[in-house]
Amino acid sequence: MIATSRDPRIQLAYHLLGAVDTAADPALPPRVVRLVAGDGRQFIAKQHAERDRYAGELHAYGAWVTHLTGHAPVLVGRDDATRTLLLTALAGDRADTVAPGSPEEELAHHEAGHVLGKLHRATAIPQGGAVGASLAERFQAWIDRAVHADLLDAAEENLLKHHAAILGASHMESAICHLDYQPRNWLLGDTFGIYDFEHMRRDARVRDFARLEFRRWQAAPHLRTAFFDGYGRSPNDTERRLLESFGAIEAATALVKGHRENDAALSAHGRTVLSRLT
Repeated sequence: MIATSRDPRIQLAYHLLGAVDTAADPALPPRVVRLVAGDGRQFIAKQHAERDRYAGELHAYGAWVTHLTGHAPVLVGRDDATRTLLLTALAGDRADTVAPGSPEEELAHHEAGHVLGKLHRATAIPQGGAVGASLAERFQAWIDRAVHADLLDAAEENLLKHHAAILGASHMESAICHLDYQPRNWLLGDTFGIYDFEHMRRDARVRDFARLEFRRWQAAPHLRTAFFDGYGRSPNDTERRLLESFGAIEAATALVKGHRENDAALSAHGRTVLSRLT
């Protein structure tokens, strides 16, 4: 028993559940812990390092995760002072642990499309120009960071600015988006589960496909097919062109974050996506 631990995650759980045990789960990041209550129920306690990420995830649980009932954890409690959330634990295995090329991988993408389609349809707003203008402004800030860090040559900078201009001039449908929608945030069990909602917000609906497109699907197009079979429809020509511009955002953010965090794999991913755009 670790009910006397000074860890704020344990303290929150003890306050709400009574005595708890930790359960080893090497797949979880260091700021997240799996807990087992006295009656055997399992929970996840998550402490955010950044207040804006904590506020974003807390708002998501209150405003939008209700559209994912049965596919997402339930918020049990919180401690604003320590930026800690206590959530029910979903049963299942992370989708990024299934064998590449297996039927389970294809099923995961199909189910991921089905569940994301439900969220998007429940929260969609018709095409307008505000989303594109906001995206272009945020994208330009990432380009400026990349230029300041000397991560782009002149041709690459101009290419990214071209895509920022496309986004700024585009009308696009918005929806509540997960914005980190990829297998590491999916669980395969009796039901398909999703977690990690700290990036969730209203954004361009098509942007929710970008990480899958540029991190998974280009090397495995059958997974794209399975996803959109589950989603209910494939992107049209205009949306496919927009997805290229969202790939430009993916490239810029990966380059900047990879440089800032000394993450060679993320930097290489940014370079790969940038080369595909050229």
